[in-house]
Amino acid sequence: MPVDSPPRIYLAGPDVFRPDSAEVFARLKACCERLGLAGLEPEDDGPTGDAALQGDALAQRIYEGNVARIQAADGVLANLADFRGLEPDSGTVFEVGYAIALGKPVAAYGVPPGSYAARVGAARPCAPDAQGVLREVADGTMVEGLGQPLNLMLSRSVGIAGSPEAALQWLAGRLGVRT
Repeated sequence: MPVDSPPRIYLAGPDVFRPDSAEVFARLKACCERLGLAGLEPEDDGPTGDAALQGDALAQRIYEGNVARIQAADGVLANLADFRGLEPDSGTVFEVGYAIALGKPVAAYGVPPGSYAARVGAARPCAPDAQGVLREVADGTMVEGLGQPLNLMLSRSVGIAGSPEAALQWLAGRLGVRT
C-alpha cells in the first residue's frame, strides 16, 4: 500500500443479502471516506463478466474473492446483528475469525443490547440447573452465561460499537488514522 493510501476496511456482514445492499455499502464507504479509510465491499454481489458461473463455481469464486479482499484489507468492519435467528451470519463470523487469525483489527456493530444469555432466555424456554447454570429446558444445553453480548469468542476478539460510524472510528484509531 502506498504511503498516502488510506487504510482499507473490508465491510463484512449479511448486508449483501439485502435488496438495498448497494445503498448500504455506499453509506458505509462514504463513512469510511469521511474518516480517512477506504471501504472494500464483499464480492457477493455477483461476478463481473462471469455470467456463465453458477453453483459451485460461482460459490468458489465468491469465497476466493472475499478471502483475497480480507487479506488485502488493513481491518474489518463487521455487522454482527442477529441474522435468521439469535446469532450473527455464519459467513460474517468466518470472515471475522479469518481476519483475527491474520492479526487484523475487527470492529463490530449491530450487536443487540444485553447479554447473549438474556436473549436466549427470552427466546427459548430456559431454567437454571442445581448449580445455577442456565440451560435450555428442551435438551439441557448450557447457555453461555458470562455476561457477554455475543459468544465469548466474538465478544473478546472484536471491538464492539453501537453504530457502524462508531465502529469505524474505533478502527481508524487502531490503524493510526486521525479523524
